[in-house]
Formats: sequence, C-alpha cells, structure tokens
Amino acid sequence: MVPTLVALFCAALFEVGGIAAIRYGLVRPARGALLAGSLALVVYGFVVNTNRGAEFGRLMGVYIATFYLVSQVIGVVVFGDRPAAPVVLGGVLIVGGGLVIQLAAR
Repeated sequence: MVPTLVALFCAALFEVGGIAAIRYGLVRPARGALLAGSLALVVYGFVVNTNRGAEFGRLMGVYIATFYLVSQVIGVVVFGDRPAAPVVLGGVLIVGGGLVIQLAAR
C-alpha cells in the first residue's frame, strides 16, 4: 500500500506541476514552460499506472483524493490561493471518498 501511495503522490506532483507549467506558459508566452508541462503530464500518465495490479477504478479513486490534496498545497504555496469554504468542504468529501475506497478494499 505504501509504495502505491508514494507513486500516486509522485504522479500528482507531475500532473499538478505539468498543469501549472502549462498555465504559466499560456499566461506568459513561454514555450519552454509549455514543453516542460506537456512532458510532465506524459510522465504523470506513466507513473499513475505503475501499479497495474490494482483495479483501475479503485486506483483512480484514491488518486483523485491524492491529487486534490497535492493541488491544494501547490495552489497555496505557488499561487497564493486561499481555498474558500466550499472548496474545503468538497475536498473533505473527496478525501473521505478516497479513504472509503482504500479501506473498503481490504
């Protein structure tokens, strides 16, 4: 379970980082950022699928919870975002759903 969570965390970093780089490249015309973001998204696709033994739907359910957490941290740290109450409440539901998916599989 721990190796899978580490892989999902790394995948989330690649996905959020790739999306952030593309956003940066679009706001400030920067081809390097667009290329780096695109490459990061391809790497994310491979990393998220390293555990091919897990059921795909369950893997993605847990990944979405991991993605939410990583994206919120990066939003706060990199972009200075402050999530509103509905975003936090929705996040509680997302993470709760991820926990249900992970724990129910045992």
